[in-house]
Amino acid sequence: MRAHVLVPCIAVALLACSSGGDGGGSSAGDGGQTADAAGGSSGGSSGSGSGSSGGSSGSSGSGSSGGSSSGPSSGSGGDGGAPVLYGQPYAGGQYNLGPVDYAETQWHNACAPGSKYDSRVQAVEGSLLAGLWDGIPNVAGYCDACIWVVTPTGKSALLRVVTYGQTTMDSIDTSQSAYDLLNTNEYPRPMTWQLAKCPDTGPMLYEFQTGSSQWWTSLWVRNARVPLTKVEVQSPNHASWTELTRGSDGTLTDASGFGQGSFSIRSTGIDGSTVVDTFQWPSSGIAGAFLTGAGNFP
Repeated sequence: MRAHVLVPCIAVALLACSSGGDGGGSSAGDGGQTADAAGGSSGGSSGSGSGSSGGSSGSSGSGSSGGSSSGPSSGSGGDGGAPVLYGQPYAGGQYNLGPVDYAETQWHNACAPGSKYDSRVQAVEGSLLAGLWDGIPNVAGYCDACIWVVTPTGKSALLRVVTYGQTTMDSIDTSQSAYDLLNTNEYPRPMTWQLAKCPDTGPMLYEFQTGSSQWWTSLWVRNARVPLTKVEVQSPNHASWTELTRGSDGTLTDASGFGQGSFSIRSTGIDGSTVVDTFQWPSSGIAGAFLTGAGNFP
């Protein structure tokens, strides 16, 4: 099983080059996960991935609106109730110790900029991390979503997706803490995973690429409780809602730019519910801005 690794920006089969989330173009994903070899555990560093190294989720601008339409209101995994699940289950793969970690001890996380996950995102998304098999269609759309993992031994865990890469079909890689929750020293390590609602850890976060401007605007939407199917903007350059383009690193990009001024971002979840956040244009500019929304999906 072969991992995605950082490579020079040349054509390499099944690998994507990364601009590290900087510059004027979309930052391509690296798919930075590795699966351990069949019949044994990972030979690399285990990497626990600290989920609380950051401070509070501050903002560069104030959000408003933050409303949500109808969606599941019953308990979700991580909130003490039964998990709310979405879409099809993926069975037949295995869980492996990646390592998947915020420190990127061995592999770059495909859903992060070249500067790694922001500490404020780490603080709310936690240390139970997963990387997905990159053969899943539109896998970059699952960046920062949660998955519910269940093993035949009765173990289960709610994990946050931070990367993807080459492993066996429908398998996942995990952080050390996630692996410890699931593992009972069985081999093979079969499991089933499915998209799930994340626990309530605060409002949605908007992390803008450092190359963003009024003419080219690109961002990550972090900490959404529901997997996203669409993100749109309404801004000085867009009188009506305009869908952003998803990049291979999970970024959402407006190639023509928002234009300078107040803008609103509308996120649509897999369940059809929506969240709208409105921001004033940051006085220091949009490049590298980190904005905190007013709310999250219910």
